[in-house]
Amino acid sequence: MLKQTFILSLCLMVFNSYAGTITINDQQQKPLANAVVWLTPADKSVEFPAPTTPFIMTQKDRQFIPHVLVVPQNAQVEFPNADSIMHHVYSFSKAKSFELKLYREQPQDPISFEQTGVVELGCNIHDWMLGYIVVVDSPYYAMTNDKGQIELTLEAGDFTLNIWHSEFSDISKTESKAIALTSAPVVYQIKQAIISRVAVGVDEFDDYE
Repeated sequence: MLKQTFILSLCLMVFNSYAGTITINDQQQKPLANAVVWLTPADKSVEFPAPTTPFIMTQKDRQFIPHVLVVPQNAQVEFPNADSIMHHVYSFSKAKSFELKLYREQPQDPISFEQTGVVELGCNIHDWMLGYIVVVDSPYYAMTNDKGQIELTLEAGDFTLNIWHSEFSDISKTESKAIALTSAPVVYQIKQAIISRVAVGVDEFDDYE
């Protein structure tokens, strides 16, 4: 079984493994920051243990923090409210549909994400609030830095490289490519256009304080 050795910066060194960089560029061949990247082994028989620690998607300053949260399949996510006002979090996404009605602080139970895909989040009280949870079928995932890169250490082999970005022209689609991790860096140029999505104005007053 493959070990869960994929990370961004700090890692346990694995001998006889691949250690390298994956770079994601946009259509102008410029580094693409904040792209979600994950690798799925070509060997479909590989199984990974379910995560045991909940992930966190916070509401703070009337925004979702982080804007994009990546979690492995079957992860649980908590939605603490760090604001002094109430929020009403929901999603109608195919990968996960749920609703956390008006609440302060934190709902009693976390939400489980069993199905892979992109889950778009909103708030019924604050229309400008928008966030994403990307559920992936691998423990080998990260988001690119300002140089459009992630660094990884894992066992060499054949994988599918998957890429998603919150500013894809079609956020319902993931780009993928079969790759072989050997010793060379991997560079991928996305096919979709990047469209900036600017949040609408934030109200100064709130009826749910």
